Amino acid sequence: MTKTVYFDNNATTRVAPEVVEEMLPYFHDLYGNPSSMHFFGGQVNRKVEDAREKVAALLGAKPDEIIFTSCGTESDNASIMGTLDRYPEKRHFVTTRVEHPAVWNLCPYLRSKDYRITELSVDRNGQLDLEELKSVIGDDTALVSIMYANNETGVIFPVDAIGEIVKARGIPFHTDAVQAVGKIPLDMSRQPIDMLSLSGHKLHAPKGIGVLYLRRGTKFSPLMKGGHQEKGRRGGTENVPYILGLGKAAELAMANMEEENTRVVALRDRMEKGLVESIPSTIVNGEGMSRLPNTSSVCFECVEGESILMMLDEIGVCASSGSACTSGSLEPSHVLRAMGVPFTAAHGSIRLSLSVYNKDEEVDHLLKHMPSIIENLRDISPFWKDFKEGKLPAAFAG
Repeated sequence: MTKTVYFDNNATTRVAPEVVEEMLPYFHDLYGNPSSMHFFGGQVNRKVEDAREKVAALLGAKPDEIIFTSCGTESDNASIMGTLDRYPEKRHFVTTRVEHPAVWNLCPYLRSKDYRITELSVDRNGQLDLEELKSVIGDDTALVSIMYANNETGVIFPVDAIGEIVKARGIPFHTDAVQAVGKIPLDMSRQPIDMLSLSGHKLHAPKGIGVLYLRRGTKFSPLMKGGHQEKGRRGGTENVPYILGLGKAAELAMANMEEENTRVVALRDRMEKGLVESIPSTIVNGEGMSRLPNTSSVCFECVEGESILMMLDEIGVCASSGSACTSGSLEPSHVLRAMGVPFTAAHGSIRLSLSVYNKDEEVDHLLKHMPSIIENLRDISPFWKDFKEGKLPAAFAG
């Protein structure tokens, strides 16, 4: 197999051909500013509103609850900073230890501004303890922000139960749903969510476009202050081609949802089963838990994730590592650390994330080559022999 096998869809997805087709006229023929009062701009504005309706339909939201942003990170930051700005007397922020860096890396900044941060723990399966959530919420809690589904493991949090707990205390609830939108059904008309973030390039739209869902009546201060765009909630001239592309991608996601949760999940399960059965000491993180249909986090004992990725790249397979080796750190990812994955396994973690464009023969290609890749890496591992004989120092177990 010479073509690229792309199993890194949680990092980014290919732009769907239908999305490209939708966008192209708005780069050259229909280039008007949607805020202009003339007809040339007005016709573009109508297309922007059509796209807003499509995104709202995907989320089960009202069109005026959809704010277009540049990306998921902006949507996360706007939700968190925009809420904290409205409750200056409250100095407590609740999140988890396994959030995406768009939220997790905001915490040190908030601490520097004298906020008290609670990061909820997860168990070995990557799941939260809702009793811990109940116990940490107080009168000074300004916001709870908990992701919908983890970007590394695919584990889905009980967002509805979380939202009910938070809303019962009269506290705003935000969820980073960047990985969930388009893969599993969501319905803001019934779910207790005040704010939700999504990113277009995770559901076959381009990079550089996102959405913040803001429930009617939710107190919020704009992060991007400027013109009157987005009803004054996010300044800046609208990125028309990308907004229309996202609208089309939302439409496609609704049409493909059944395939995502049948064929794609079956493909992922077959891939995991094949890896576990053909390679000793292989662990699927979050196995048995409610997970995204396309996401698989797999640990191979006593090898390095970065080395696996390099060898996969040689056979045309694109994946990502669950460790931070590529950034120059020898530490496993903060998600796997929080889950208590043993040191020997966490370093050998990779993430394989599929899409509706993946085929059976691509999984066959991976399963054909992966056993020899792991075997070769273990042959040169300084730990594998001792691991098999149970002689590793206790420090390597956790």
